[in-house]
Amino acid sequence: MIIEPRMRGFICLTAHPKGCEQNVINQINYVKSKGAINGPKRVLVIGASTGFGLASRITSAFGSGASTIGVFFEKPPTEGKTASPGWYNSAAFEKIAHESGLYAKSINGDAFSNEIKRATLDLIKKDLGQIDLVIYSLASPVRVNPNTGIMHRSVLKPIGKTFTNKTVDFHTGNVTEVSIEPCNDDDIENTVAVMGGEDWSMWMNELKQENLLAEGATTVAYSYIGPSLTEAVYRKGTIGRAKDHLEATAFSISESLSDLHGKAYVSVNKALVTQASSAIPVIPLYISLLYKIMKQEGIHEGCIEQIQRLYQERLYTGKEVPTDSEGRIRIDDWEMRPDVQEKVAQLWEIATTENLSSIGDPEGYKKDFYALFGFDIENVDYKLDTNEIVQVLSIK
Repeated sequence: MIIEPRMRGFICLTAHPKGCEQNVINQINYVKSKGAINGPKRVLVIGASTGFGLASRITSAFGSGASTIGVFFEKPPTEGKTASPGWYNSAAFEKIAHESGLYAKSINGDAFSNEIKRATLDLIKKDLGQIDLVIYSLASPVRVNPNTGIMHRSVLKPIGKTFTNKTVDFHTGNVTEVSIEPCNDDDIENTVAVMGGEDWSMWMNELKQENLLAEGATTVAYSYIGPSLTEAVYRKGTIGRAKDHLEATAFSISESLSDLHGKAYVSVNKALVTQASSAIPVIPLYISLLYKIMKQEGIHEGCIEQIQRLYQERLYTGKEVPTDSEGRIRIDDWEMRPDVQEKVAQLWEIATTENLSSIGDPEGYKKDFYALFGFDIENVDYKLDTNEIVQVLSIK
């Protein structure tokens, strides 16, 4: 079939298998170009199919030669209907990993559930014995607590008062004003239940109880802080409360790993185009302005550049991992440089529909968005008939 992007609001309903494959190849080639990392050899990535999780799996495998197990929840293809992009990403990753002589197996299902945790533990026990690094990179709007059966839904809302500011529709380029009503107490509780650290802690407790963590094992979860421009709706809103909980959880996990000389970290990463961030008002406009400045400064990074630098310059240097006063790894350091943020703030004040294409990078934003789904990737012929049925080789 000829596969084209089909949009519904901020979601693309189709994905291109060849485009996703080329995207994975490009990331693998980047990691290889940066040289070997003296890193982990047995890695579990929870949330392994897109974004930072996929970049972590690629960096582990092709930077450090690691055996990887990836857990994700993706939709397989059916006749005439494409899979979700993470399915095609994972299929491409496994194919190339196996061709390169690397162990790679995947588990598709709800990582919040006891069943998927059990299947993952059994696979580790059978094939790898123990794990050196656990990456926790889940991004889901809904979680069913496996112990209570309660379904929690996260919301993106400010706390205390209505938030009003600029945003952009990246499809049309229209800059408008948006208002978001404040949350209630249940909204905070539910968002923390979905996006906080409870599930990360459950994974680590079960891995440790079954003696599946190696001596000196490390675990990393990903977070975001961002600038004052977005803090009312992000860091000081409901999502911020969840991120606070996630970061506090790192300390309790580190304490539980102390007898193994293990450590838990939260890595604060750069603002990037993701399916989730595209739906957050204000963020697309901020990213469009940020991209322009960081590209001009020669310090722009995508997911793979961020994670490769995290591994090579933070986690696996042979020295103590550098952290901020809150114990967090700051790989958002280039984004948060005072000169970069000052320029973004200046442009924010004058940004309009008419001037955004000259003062910002809405085209770069749009290109990155379509790339998430395997579209607008160089060296892919989108006019060719493409088989939508692609299998992940070692899916469990």
